[in-house]
Amino acid sequence: MRLKLIKFYIPFLSYLTLIASNNLYAQHKFQGQIDNERWNGQVYLSVIEDFRTLENIDHEQIISKVETNADGFFQFEGNQLENQNKIYKLHVDSCSDDEKDRHHFNGHCNDSRDILFVANGNDTIKFPLGFEDQIFCDVRSTNPKTSALIKIDSLKEEMRFDYAEYRSKANRELNNKKWFKMLQDFGESLNEPLAELYIYAFLSDRSNNLHTHYLQDLKTNQYYDGLLERLRNKYPKSDYIIQYEAELNADKYIISGELQTSKKDNDQNPWTAVLLSVLFISIGLNIYLFITRKKQNQDNLSSEFKSNLTSQEQNVLDLLLENQSNKEIATTLFVSVSTVKSHINSIYKKLNVTSRDEAKNLFSK
Repeated sequence: MRLKLIKFYIPFLSYLTLIASNNLYAQHKFQGQIDNERWNGQVYLSVIEDFRTLENIDHEQIISKVETNADGFFQFEGNQLENQNKIYKLHVDSCSDDEKDRHHFNGHCNDSRDILFVANGNDTIKFPLGFEDQIFCDVRSTNPKTSALIKIDSLKEEMRFDYAEYRSKANRELNNKKWFKMLQDFGESLNEPLAELYIYAFLSDRSNNLHTHYLQDLKTNQYYDGLLERLRNKYPKSDYIIQYEAELNADKYIISGELQTSKKDNDQNPWTAVLLSVLFISIGLNIYLFITRKKQNQDNLSSEFKSNLTSQEQNVLDLLLENQSNKEIATTLFVSVSTVKSHINSIYKKLNVTSRDEAKNLFSK
């Protein structure tokens, strides 16, 4: 009788152990197919910690690389991803092996394709082979939010056609108003704050012709504060919140200065204008001194160091040499503290040092 119970319990306990292990270690699986002849049979997976790098290839955010099989199939799987939704990127490029590292450090490759998507450590996603000049289409996922960013990219393609239809100032201004509102509304309708954050990064990009419209909209539109609350509610511990809030406050400071200087008040104290002028001159001088010091520090770098450090790593190094803390560096560069830590670890590795003091001693010499 006892032997029979033992025979019964051993398989039962093994089954419970299997269930427990699956719950403790979430498994993700991202798979698809690419054209090996064009893309050299390599696929990269990145996690996007800094949403200002969404459009670039950031070497510091690449977490895995796989080789495809003879038919171009690839698969990423494991249990190292977080259970909370984050923004991820798959990308391929046609750079030769000896060029890849250099291009990844520079943030681009002349011939590359990528796809941004939302996922977590529990997701299984399939990216089928695309057609014509595209890689991915008809994404199938266990996560209903995976394709949110892909839908936005599709809408942005329609937007580009509208702008290209007739190139004039009048057409551009009409499209600015139309698409700005349309993208915001579409993002909110997706009920995914990370998708809205993707749209915000696009609309507020200083190199984008929509940036001026964004600053005007920020003066009166409560949408941006609403997005901050939605991020806090759904992703309370996310680094995205810190970066978004820092950028939002910086832009609000800019437009508050514009509002104050443009306001006409005959009863205004004449010294206010003087004090404001001194304030802006002081800010300008500080910016000038910061840029000057930055240039001097960069000039002191050897050619070997310059070739090894990315532009963002050089920015972090400059601030590190000025004795700024990780939090202060993150605030200055509008990135998360974890992103700063990643950059510092990479800097230490490239300079062959292990601490701030060693890095400072290196450049003081």
